[in-house]
Amino acid sequence: MAFGFLKGLRGGAARTPRVAVIGLDGTPHSFLQRLVGEGAMPNLARMLQEGGTLERMDSVYPTVSSVAWASFMTGANPGRHNIFGFVERKPRTYDLYFPNAASLKAPTLWQHLNEHRRRMVVINVPVTYPTREVQGVMVGCFLCTDIEKISTDAAVVRWLKEHGYRIDAETRLAQRDKGEFLSDLRTTLDRREEALFHFLREPWDYFQCHIMETDRLQHFLWEEMEQGDARFAPEFMQIYRRVDDILGRVRRELPPEVPLLVLSDHGFCGIRHEVYLNRHLTDEGFLKMRPGSSELLSDIDAAATTAYSLIPGRVYVNLKGREPAGTVEPGAPYQEMRERLRTSLLALRDPEGRQVIEQVLRREEIYSGVAADAAPDLVAVPADGFDLKGRFRAPSLFQRSHLNGMHTFHDSMLFCDRPLGSAPGSIVDVLPTLLDLMELPRPEGIDGRSLLTR
Repeated sequence: MAFGFLKGLRGGAARTPRVAVIGLDGTPHSFLQRLVGEGAMPNLARMLQEGGTLERMDSVYPTVSSVAWASFMTGANPGRHNIFGFVERKPRTYDLYFPNAASLKAPTLWQHLNEHRRRMVVINVPVTYPTREVQGVMVGCFLCTDIEKISTDAAVVRWLKEHGYRIDAETRLAQRDKGEFLSDLRTTLDRREEALFHFLREPWDYFQCHIMETDRLQHFLWEEMEQGDARFAPEFMQIYRRVDDILGRVRRELPPEVPLLVLSDHGFCGIRHEVYLNRHLTDEGFLKMRPGSSELLSDIDAAATTAYSLIPGRVYVNLKGREPAGTVEPGAPYQEMRERLRTSLLALRDPEGRQVIEQVLRREEIYSGVAADAAPDLVAVPADGFDLKGRFRAPSLFQRSHLNGMHTFHDSMLFCDRPLGSAPGSIVDVLPTLLDLMELPRPEGIDGRSLLTR
């Protein structure tokens, strides 16, 4: 049941309910609460004082943006929508590919809106490339590297090019000069903001713009923020003040009856160690690479390998009948191999003696649906501070790099500028909530629940 605030009247006729959504990639609930408490986000604080709700929610496993936003737009677990990571295995091969919107097997929010003739504006939401024809405007995401292909609408592409739109910040700059990276990040956010408010004035029933710059900022400068670095901590906070200004301006430009939601796909924390799981699997005798080979999955010595890992923490048994040169028999041998791997991963300790892997989940514990057969056999869930990597020939198990912030499962957030009926469990609960807000039917085969009723 939708709330009464959705039913505005004009001359006795019900309006079509409208909703606006802003994505803040990777913004933690705990961090946002802290900023509100410190007075650093006055616009968000005011919306909370006026009846808004800020809730913590869980992400998905593995905790990767493409997986989480696919779950958001489908209301489904990866076993239904078929996105399990930034890279994926081609079936019955040891080759990899980058999954994108064409890989999705579950219906998306955009399809629901099209089917019900609702006009949308969707900008930069991860896993919206390749873009599709929609009623309205769709601008793709960072998976697209060519602005000519960022939208199917030539007029939209022309406007974006004329106004210097940036698909993503240049993250490689952070490796050599964090000041230069921040300058590039601010420029990217400027262009994102310009596009946001330009297209906000288009006719729409559903509006969503995604701010990826928060995630990029945190991957490279989280440590500086936490430690109060004299130069970079203030610049970090300035980005969030910009974000708060954007949220305040969006709220002012929206009609009062249009709900505004803000959400993130995962939380964030600092990095103690990068952990190269394939090095662990090699050291433990599960994985062997061919002599002189490169870093590719296709370069494993398949005949001598029983398991391998893909980022982040996805572990696959080299199973006969599924992998092209599988070594582990189905049935009891497969189950025994998974238990051996699970025991080995849970025993992993860092040089200071801390437990690295918090839990190891079997595929059937977290995935179900038409795509579940493509799921990893195990998902290693790290303790906070241990960033799981997939490199096959790492010189050591524990390393550090220019990255100093990592994703967390347990600290994503959802804000609505008015009360909700219940708190979210995870990001899959957002889709049914949005559909209820727009008074649209919920399709079968989703895993989430609406937050509008208790």
